[in-house]
Amino acid sequence: MSEPVSIGLVGAGPWAGQVHAPAITGGPHTRLAGVWARRPEAAADLAAAHGSVPYERLEDLFDHCEAVAFAVPPDVQAMLAVQAAKAGKALLLEKPLAMDLDGARDLVEAVGEAGVVSQMVFTLRYSAAARDFLTRVSAIEPFGGYGQFVSSVLSGGPFATPWRLERGAILDLGPHIVDLLDASLGRVVSVRAHGDPLRWVGMLLEHETGAVSEASVSMAGHGTPPPARVEVFGRGGTETLDWSLLGDDAFDRMIAEFAHAVRTGTPHPLDAAHGLHIQRLLAQAESQLTEAGG
Repeated sequence: MSEPVSIGLVGAGPWAGQVHAPAITGGPHTRLAGVWARRPEAAADLAAAHGSVPYERLEDLFDHCEAVAFAVPPDVQAMLAVQAAKAGKALLLEKPLAMDLDGARDLVEAVGEAGVVSQMVFTLRYSAAARDFLTRVSAIEPFGGYGQFVSSVLSGGPFATPWRLERGAILDLGPHIVDLLDASLGRVVSVRAHGDPLRWVGMLLEHETGAVSEASVSMAGHGTPPPARVEVFGRGGTETLDWSLLGDDAFDRMIAEFAHAVRTGTPHPLDAAHGLHIQRLLAQAESQLTEAGG
């Protein structure tokens, strides 16, 4: 790959500062073309910390980059990413795509109409440990499994943001677990959910392969919850993925693959359409919980 891909960053909060900006500036395949945020002072601080420039107008950021990475709440991403797609920019998108299914559909439609590259930040899927796990799973003839992800976000901290406090674990933690079970056992075709998004949610997933899995998510933990994990059972044995064993390679690989997709125009398997597939399942789960709650 020759010239680094110029990426504009939308958002200047904790996640943008901890993950996106360092990953974009840390490798040879990309450069940080600029930062835009709803708080200009935050954009200026983040840009300065990474040798880049802030932009007061989003359109000016678009004018100075080939691709845009998003680190903003889902409802903001859904709106601004449509604008970026229409401007012809490749998109690096956070999960979930949007706060609701309509917003996610509109974004994927905009991506398709513009013909731009898109890629989701399903963090765990880029780690060498997770990819090795999926390779091992494919060899055991899997028929079932389970995953659990418990965090303490609802107790406070930098990621106790309004949308997480309102919607709970399904939209925030659910994408990780459902995506990994989908990758492990085959495309998920239906979900049955029970529980409370602000306490504990269980989901029974049926896969097109005939496999069945269970996913449990909660953001109501306290202290330091145990590491998230996925375990898959097959005719040839059992394989486990423990989050605590994941390395620090995921973000570098994610950015390198995004740069390759942008430069070659090659669709990435974890694109916006895949993000919509996962969000459809989560929307079904949320709808079931709402109906059950009356």
